[in-house]
Amino acid sequence: MTMMQPQEAPLSNDAVIAMAETALADIAKVRDSVGRVIFGQESVVEQSLIAILAGGHALLVGVPGLAKTKLVDTLGVALGLDARRIQFTPDLMPSDIVGTEVMDQDETGRRSFRYVKGPVFAQLLMADEINRASPRTQSALLQAMQEYHVTVAGERHDLPAPFHVLATQNPLEQEGTYPLPEAQLDRFLMQVDVYYPDIAAERRILVETTGNADQSAEPVMTAERLREIQSLIRRMPVAESVVEAILQLVRSARPGNGSSHADTHVAWGPGPRASQALMTCVRARALYDGRLAPSIDDVMALAEPILQHRMALNFAARAEGMSVRDVIGALKRDAA
Repeated sequence: MTMMQPQEAPLSNDAVIAMAETALADIAKVRDSVGRVIFGQESVVEQSLIAILAGGHALLVGVPGLAKTKLVDTLGVALGLDARRIQFTPDLMPSDIVGTEVMDQDETGRRSFRYVKGPVFAQLLMADEINRASPRTQSALLQAMQEYHVTVAGERHDLPAPFHVLATQNPLEQEGTYPLPEAQLDRFLMQVDVYYPDIAAERRILVETTGNADQSAEPVMTAERLREIQSLIRRMPVAESVVEAILQLVRSARPGNGSSHADTHVAWGPGPRASQALMTCVRARALYDGRLAPSIDDVMALAEPILQHRMALNFAARAEGMSVRDVIGALKRDAA
């Protein structure tokens, strides 16, 4: 996982300011390009872009018809990434994702094996309806998300850089689905909840998407430039108060660490990967908003998308009708 890599030395203030100014201009261009196609989903666009800028993967959860697929396609175009899509189905096999070996025979009759790469060899991979595939197939993607390479017939094949997975999941459809295992959920930097648009955004959708003109995004960044911005984000300074806020929030979400909310309602809580995710994403959110250093407000704003898929409620909490968001909200109020 990218967040496990050692970080580079912090930059001087002057260097951060100079590099951040150019990065801000590039990020603004991406936002404008995406905004021409995606209406009324500002928080979804923000969180998805933050996950990519932080170098991670995101799980988009929402009912059908909310432009989740369109968003991923638009982000790929705007960021200048090689984007591919896999439609997950119950009969999808691991080889349909990572590729397979095929046998070739030359003119002399000699036979040899040749590796044919699968669609996972992309810079931005859309895993559509990821929970419809079997656990065996889901595990094929797990190695790619964690280690940034795949192994076929004992041979290692490195994935292109950068490599990001944006997966979609329908929360309503349960029949014929396989819930993602906790180990795979933990590899997603964020869970981005996609809600219905407000009336103003839906009116704009009606007017602008049902005529002859079809808006499309324009490439305004390159993969190389994205990697430079990702490197800059990892070298941004973080105040000790923000580090303490991250530690306090994540640790309070674990049963047995002194939080009455966690002790009463949580079966298992987030591990250290959640702290790493917050540490990286608060920097990305600060730069996204035009700031040179993250604040405690960034920690609180990202608590739900980073923690909610890394926690599970116990039976008593579910019987009371509580949700993970309710618990996270109570933990945030205690930390404030």
